[in-house]
Amino acid sequence: MRKVILDTETTGIDPKQGHRIIEIGCVEMVGRKFTKRHYHVYINPDREVEEEAFRVHGISNEYLVDKPRFHEIAQDFFEFIKGAELIIHNAPFDIGFIDHEFARLGGYPKIAEVCEVFDSLVYARKKHPGQKNNLDALCKRYGIDNSHRELHGALLDSEILGDVYLLMTGGQTSLGLSNGADQDSEGNENVGQIRRLSADRPMLKVLRANDEELKMHEERLDLIDKKSGQSLWRLKH
Repeated sequence: MRKVILDTETTGIDPKQGHRIIEIGCVEMVGRKFTKRHYHVYINPDREVEEEAFRVHGISNEYLVDKPRFHEIAQDFFEFIKGAELIIHNAPFDIGFIDHEFARLGGYPKIAEVCEVFDSLVYARKKHPGQKNNLDALCKRYGIDNSHRELHGALLDSEILGDVYLLMTGGQTSLGLSNGADQDSEGNENVGQIRRLSADRPMLKVLRANDEELKMHEERLDLIDKKSGQSLWRLKH
């Protein structure tokens, strides 16, 4: 299933108090691999950004003055996420704001009606009970470099969350050694398939050890004999 890792930044913490989305960042993943497609936009909320929120993300009222309103980007955003599984850290917060924004416009369904939602915070709490499970803590736990993350930002956080998600849920599904021809519809490599080698392929070149290499090999086996009493790799002449 196509996945979209999503994050938002807002003017405050509660849409019921009139707070709005000011940034949306999404990155696309198919077959547990990033596709390099993303969606990113800043939005003019037509209201002030609260000081506490500004300290978190650093997005000022002045910066947002010339940015589009939500109604101008709503359809493009909806088309990008529609039908995908959304990967969100603390999903109720972001989904609450997104549903609120679409409800203001009318004519849009709730996100749960068109997308599956995976809450990575809920998953992390089950996997690591009693531990810190915010994004910074998970980066430290899984060895992900987030030193460039001084403030929260929707696109940067969604990119980092994508890395966390892959590691937290078991890593990538393959080593990516295929040339891309043996993949299913989601990009997963069909590593279980048997591929026959052509009978008329060129013979492999055999490189035989020279006298000096054979001597070094025998000396190494003598050392193994001395240490263990017997070498299983002794050459037979």
